[in-house]
Amino acid sequence: MFTFLLVVHAIIAAALVTVILMQRSEGGGLGMGGSPSGLMSARGAADFLTRMTSILATLFVAMSIALAFLAASSKTQTIDTSLARTVPAPRQDAVPNAPADAAPVSANGVAPATVPADNGAVPLAR
Repeated sequence: MFTFLLVVHAIIAAALVTVILMQRSEGGGLGMGGSPSGLMSARGAADFLTRMTSILATLFVAMSIALAFLAASSKTQTIDTSLARTVPAPRQDAVPNAPADAAPVSANGVAPATVPADNGAVPLAR
């Protein structure tokens, strides 16, 4: 139903553009020629095109509102996750709040350099 109304809406839009372009403007427009009597006289054609423009514009606005209501009240309101990106888990060294077992920090904000005691090396001096 929605697709059908969408196609009808596109046809109305194309007809509206055509009728607007056919109207006489200061430069003459696309509406050229015609018989001098009846509907195709200059005045008759102008009245017809003006009337068709207002009818098509009204239909266009009404169809736009109807399509908006149909789209909003759709029974399948799901979120399309086909383009969703997965966010990787943050690295442990990038966590701003260090865990309680983190290395101690001296008064100047620098961690002291130490070497494990089991290898027999002397701790580094500052």
